[in-house]
Amino acid sequence: MPNFVFVHGKLKLMKLEKYSFGIGDRFGQQGNAQLSAVMEAAARGIEIVPVWNKSNREHQNIHSSPADTRREADEAVKKLQWKQHYYVDADHINLDTVDPFLKHSNFFTLDVAGFLGREVPDAEMQKFLEIASGYTGQLQIPGISEPFQVSGEALKEIVRNFLGAVREAASIYQYITSTKEAGRFVAEISMDEVENPQTPTELFFILLMINHFDIPVQTIAPKFTGRFNKGVDYVGDVVQFRKEFEEDLLVIDHAVRSFGLPENLKLSVHSGSDKFTIYPIMGELVRKHNKGIHVKTAGTTWLEEVIGLALSGNEALQMAKTIYARAYQRREELCAPYATVIDIDPDALPEPASVRQWNGEKFANTLRHVPDHPDYHPGFRQLIHVGYKVAAEMGDAFIDMVRKHHEVVGEQVKTNLYERHIRLLFGI
Repeated sequence: MPNFVFVHGKLKLMKLEKYSFGIGDRFGQQGNAQLSAVMEAAARGIEIVPVWNKSNREHQNIHSSPADTRREADEAVKKLQWKQHYYVDADHINLDTVDPFLKHSNFFTLDVAGFLGREVPDAEMQKFLEIASGYTGQLQIPGISEPFQVSGEALKEIVRNFLGAVREAASIYQYITSTKEAGRFVAEISMDEVENPQTPTELFFILLMINHFDIPVQTIAPKFTGRFNKGVDYVGDVVQFRKEFEEDLLVIDHAVRSFGLPENLKLSVHSGSDKFTIYPIMGELVRKHNKGIHVKTAGTTWLEEVIGLALSGNEALQMAKTIYARAYQRREELCAPYATVIDIDPDALPEPASVRQWNGEKFANTLRHVPDHPDYHPGFRQLIHVGYKVAAEMGDAFIDMVRKHHEVVGEQVKTNLYERHIRLLFGI
C-alpha cells in the first residue's frame, strides 16, 4: 500500500517517493530487465520507485492497451518479488485519450502542451491577475541571489500563455476524479513538448495557477533550455541549463512553502532518454538541495532490444537490419510525429545496402549510445528510435524473436538503464 501525504490539511494523497524512474516499454517485454536495474540500484543504496509508462500514441502504434502495461508491471513485480511501491503511468494523456487508462493506472501525466496560449474567459483572467499581481515588481526566491523582475505587462503575457493550459489540466484532473477516488493516484503536469522553454519566473506563476485550480500535482515537467531529442544526448548550453535547473528547484521549494502544494512536488525530466551530459548536473543539484526527481527513460528500451537482436546473430541480426531498411524508406512518415524532438540529416544516414554488410557488433556499436565510440551514429539511432512502428507491423514475428533471445536482449536493457542512466544520475 503506497504511503500518503496530506495537502491543505484535508486531501490525503498517494505520495510518490523521492526518486522515481519512468521505465516505459514499447512492446511490454522488458519489465523484468528494467526492474532488475532498479533492484541493482537499491542494493547500492539508491531507492528508486519504478513507473511503467506508455502513451496512447504508442499503444495505438503497437496495438496494445493500458491493461497490457499493467499486466507487465504486475508480473515483473511478482516474479522478482519486488516489495516496494510501483506505479503505472497514463503517459501524456488528455481528455480525449484518458478513458482507457482509468482502470489500470495510478499515475497520470496530464499533457497540456497543446493548450499553451489557449484563451480563457476575461473574468477568469482578471480574477487570477488580481491574485498574481501581488508578486509583481521584485520577486525574491530564497536561495536565488538576484530577484526576478516582473512587470504588469510581463505578468499578463505569462497568464495569457499558461492559464488556459493549467485550466485544462484541472479539467483532466477533475475528470479522472469522477472515476477514481481523489488522492488514489499521482498527478503530473507536462508542458515539455513545445518549442520554447519555460523560465523559472514562468514556472513560479504556473505553480501559482496550479494552486489556484487546486490540482494536487506531485511532479511537473517543464520545457528546459536546449534540445532534448529522442534517444541522443543533450544539445545546448550546459551552464545555462545548470542555472535554470537549480532555479527551478528553488522555485518549486518556495511554491510548496508559499502555496501549500504537495511537499514532495518535484521536477520531472522527460529526457527523450540518454541525456548523459546533464545527468551528473541534475544529480548533483537534487542532492545539494535534498530534492526528488522523476526521470523518464522509456525510449531506449526499444533501442536496446534492437541492439540485443543484432548481437544474437543470424535471423535476429537480419531482422534488425530489416527494421532499419524499412525505417529508412519511410523516414518522413515516421519522423513527422516527432519533428520537434529529433534532428536527423538524411544525407548522412547509412544506406541500407551498406548496413546489410555489417556484422552484429558493427550494427550494435552504431546504434548503442556511446558517443565517443567511432561507430556511433546519432542519426541512425534516432531513426530507429522513431521506427518502432516498423517492428510493430511485424507482429508476432518481432515479439517471438525478442523472446527467443531474451537473455541477450534483457542484458542490454538492464545494462543500459543501470550503467548509463542510474549510475550517471546518482553518482554510484
